[in-house]
Amino acid sequence: MVAPEKAPGKRPGAGLPKLNLCGDIGLRIGRDGTWYYQGSPIGRTGLVKLFATVLRREDDGRYYLATPVEKVPIEVEAMPFLAVEMRREGSGDSQSLSFRSNVDDVVTAGSEHPLGFEAGPEGSFTPFILVRDGLRARLARPVYYELAGLAVEQPGFDAPGVWSGGAFFRFPAAEGSGT
Repeated sequence: MVAPEKAPGKRPGAGLPKLNLCGDIGLRIGRDGTWYYQGSPIGRTGLVKLFATVLRREDDGRYYLATPVEKVPIEVEAMPFLAVEMRREGSGDSQSLSFRSNVDDVVTAGSEHPLGFEAGPEGSFTPFILVRDGLRARLARPVYYELAGLAVEQPGFDAPGVWSGGAFFRFPAAEGSGT
């Protein structure tokens, strides 16, 4: 199995049901994964983890905390989660790479949780892993460097990549590589 060049992740099927939309109450997730309420960091880890369990992304790309009866908008500066740890089991095409997020979600890269690279300005990219339902975790820099250290050349691909869960995840081709 070969992972698609772009790994947009699994999208929620029909969006959120028609819930009571509460107004903006000042919730925000910073680029570094810090959750804020009205400009102040939320220091209670348990509360952040609870909020993360009800975080949803609608088809239009907006984020909400959704309960069975209402939803509250939340601003997300980059991606809602941050992958802070990677674990490797096996090697070669039998390798499995698991990632732990800043809210302790653990996923193993593969067809259900693809690794991807979001294009940025001037040829840059942001590595991520799909956590669930269109919600991504940006790989923290040390995690990305650890991942890059596992990259291998694979025949038929114009750039190196990594194996996990039976899928090959190609890194973006370098500028000027002729691709």
